[in-house]
This record gives sequence, structure tokens and C-alpha cells, in this order.
Amino acid sequence: MPTIAIVGAGSGLGRSIAKAFGSNGYSVALLSRTETKLAALAAELNEAGIEAAGFAADVLEPASIAAAFGRITKRFGAVDVLEYSPAPHAPVPGLDNPSPLEATRANIQPQIDYYLYGGIAATEQVLPAMIERGSGTILYSTGGTSKDPLAGPAEFATTSIGSGALRSYALKLHQATADTGVYVAHVPIFAWIGSGGPETQPETIARHYWAAHTAREGAELPYVAL
Repeated sequence: MPTIAIVGAGSGLGRSIAKAFGSNGYSVALLSRTETKLAALAAELNEAGIEAAGFAADVLEPASIAAAFGRITKRFGAVDVLEYSPAPHAPVPGLDNPSPLEATRANIQPQIDYYLYGGIAATEQVLPAMIERGSGTILYSTGGTSKDPLAGPAEFATTSIGSGALRSYALKLHQATADTGVYVAHVPIFAWIGSGGPETQPETIARHYWAAHTAREGAELPYVAL
């Protein structure tokens, strides 16, 4: 049975992506900082007939990411799909979002660590094996300001810098893996998920992840929720 690892799994988009892949025969490895929430989400998915388990990890601590993927491999075997979507819905210690006028090297660095370095840390755990076997998918999710910094208020400065760096990495990785059998893409989401009509609902957005995985076309998902 193939496996998807969702880094930043929560009760919104992460759960919907888990269901989209799980309903198509995938086991689901859920990763986030809070073990109790992971356990609850895994239980919900298992009750729905989807094999799932939670693995606590912090994207700001690369060693915890490596340890979590070690446990995933023991439980499920190789990871076939990696979905990386860190999206703090509660304060993260050390992660601030100052305005451009207040931005410094010191307060921007945690955003780089959270988005870019966390994404690289997760990628390091799966990409070598994917290239060796000639198959795999990696999808990176960020808010729309990663692609268009002017799409959000000025207060999102450091977030757009960190997520924009992850977007650049994703697009260049797509280019570098073009002939390896590994598909890499970036997913910019221009919406507050669940805040509007059907197109902003996590279930709708999650279907585009499955479509991207199966179609394997383009470096950036064209879907934009308005």
C-alpha cells in the first residue's frame, strides 16, 4: 500500500488531503507538533477505513523531522508522496510576523527556518529514495503571498519572505528532478481556507492535490481559491 506523509497535518486541509489520498488506497502518516491532536485525527481516519498514524515532529527542529520519518518507515515503509504545508493556527514559540519596517535579520530567520529549512529537512528524508526507485511526488503548500507578496497586507512581510523562499526551492527542485521520475510542485493558496464559498473549502482544495499527483503536470498548481 502506498503512503503519503503530511507535514503540518491538522483538522482542516491536512485532514482533507489525508481523506483524498486515503480514499484512493494510501496509508497516511500525519506529522505536526501536537501529539494529542495527531492521535485524534488518526483515530478519525482509521474509523473511516483509512490506515493512518500520527508522528509528532517540529519543523523548526530538523532532528525531530528525521526521527519522525524513521518511525514512519518502520510503520509504513517507503513514503510515496510528501505533502509539506506548515501553517500555524496557534502561536509558535520564536515565530513572529513583524511589519516590513520592523523586520530584521533576527526576526526573519525563524520564518526561513519554518518554511524553507523545515521543507528541506522533510525533503531530505524522502527524496533520495524516490530518485533511487524513479518514482514519487512532493507537494509544497504555502499562502498566496509566497507567489505574490502584494496579495496580502504589509504585516505578512516575514511570512511571505519565508514561504517565498520555499516556493523558489520547490520550483527549482521541480526543474532538477524533471528526468528522475519524481514529480515536485508548489501549491499557492490564495484564500483563508474554509472562509468563503465551496472553492475555499478544504475538501475542494484537497481534490486538486490528488489531481496534481495523478496528472504530474507543471511546477505550480494553477488552482487559486478566491
